[in-house]
Amino acid sequence: MDYDFDLFVIGGGSGGVRAGRVAAMGGAKVALAEEYRMGGTCVIRGCVPKKLMVYASGYAEMMDDAEGFGWTIGNRSFDWGKLIGKIDDELDRLEAIYRKGLVGNGVQVFDARAVVKDGHTVELSSGETFTAKWILVATGGRPFVPNVKGAEHVITSSDIFLMDELPKRVLIVGGGYIASEFAGIFNGMGAEVTQFYRGAQILRGFDGEVRGHVADEMIRKGVNLHLGTDVVEIAKKEDGLHVTCTNGSVKVVDEVVYATGRVPNTEELGLENAGVKLGRKGEVMVDRYSSTSCDSIYAVGDVTDRVQLTPVAIREGMAFVETVFNDNPTAVDHEFIATAVFTQPEIGTVGYTEEDAREDFDIEVYRAAFRPMANVLAGRDERMLMKLIVEKASRKVIGCHIIGPAAGEMIQLAGIAVKMGATKEDFDRTVAVHPTASEELVTMKEPVR
Repeated sequence: MDYDFDLFVIGGGSGGVRAGRVAAMGGAKVALAEEYRMGGTCVIRGCVPKKLMVYASGYAEMMDDAEGFGWTIGNRSFDWGKLIGKIDDELDRLEAIYRKGLVGNGVQVFDARAVVKDGHTVELSSGETFTAKWILVATGGRPFVPNVKGAEHVITSSDIFLMDELPKRVLIVGGGYIASEFAGIFNGMGAEVTQFYRGAQILRGFDGEVRGHVADEMIRKGVNLHLGTDVVEIAKKEDGLHVTCTNGSVKVVDEVVYATGRVPNTEELGLENAGVKLGRKGEVMVDRYSSTSCDSIYAVGDVTDRVQLTPVAIREGMAFVETVFNDNPTAVDHEFIATAVFTQPEIGTVGYTEEDAREDFDIEVYRAAFRPMANVLAGRDERMLMKLIVEKASRKVIGCHIIGPAAGEMIQLAGIAVKMGATKEDFDRTVAVHPTASEELVTMKEPVR
């Protein structure tokens, strides 16, 4: 059968763009449809603008610290509109790069919503219909807002980048990394920040000691963190949004930001027309090669709800091309993926938490908590935490957790060692780089547990 395209990609985020571009570079005839902006969650409403906001929010603290090093800082103020304008310019630049990469390599781009009609056919919101030998679903995810009374008054992480001004009083609902990152961002910019999380501690799924350390430092920096607390009702009144809490109290704020998880974008995508099986949360069910229950349809990225990280989506997109177009079946290795969380303080983590490791292995735990050099003259009590989880039998480092400045940069390099199977003795044989905070990773001699 003759098809219009060899590959039709639905979704212009990191995974879909990479797969489409690389397949086209290899000679395939490729189309890609994106209904909003090229770049997906990461570029348009996620990692990139968020990290720029993290940078912006950190300058107040940096200016405070500068005085401890002899600098005199004059009058200062923060201009939300100026920052958003600069971020918008950068997103426009990145989006253009994504589009150029596709078009320049021969991908036909459709600025339209695509739905699946059957295993080889897609229909666009423009009314056009196309056939393809292969269809790749890469539609990502979106923020989830629970059915709370007054939910029409809340915003999500996606809406933050569209706000006209910085709210003076913000309530963040949620305890994951997105909620905790934005709590730090708004706090650093000078807003009065309250964070509600219904669980016993924020950052579920991370190492327990890391969770407690970050929560304590966030509170010390000014975030009004309430654990075991949720929202009952939100009412809009003249002086702001009145939020009734589960403990009966009422909090008045200017904005309520919900960051209570994300759900895959599979609604009204037509996947049932091709017999594609979905999971309980609407995620596309795939095997290790990203193949769905329909032989001609694959899926990568957040829509599969495997590991919701941009580099993972890109890896999955590349593996798809190898599998389908290069006759080289390739599965993505999802073990030991290093991750940075841009809370304030920052987290870098790879491998097992102490709690999970104890369930599967006999382990040793090495730990260092210290005040970094920069904080001494700044007069800041904030401490860094570094932690290694070692399996006794193999001596391999199976977990590494860092909290503090540049933790994300450090964990990228530590992640190489952990992925390679480095032992504690390999770490010990490495000569320290002095004076740095990272030298603590190779100078921890005695296990604490």
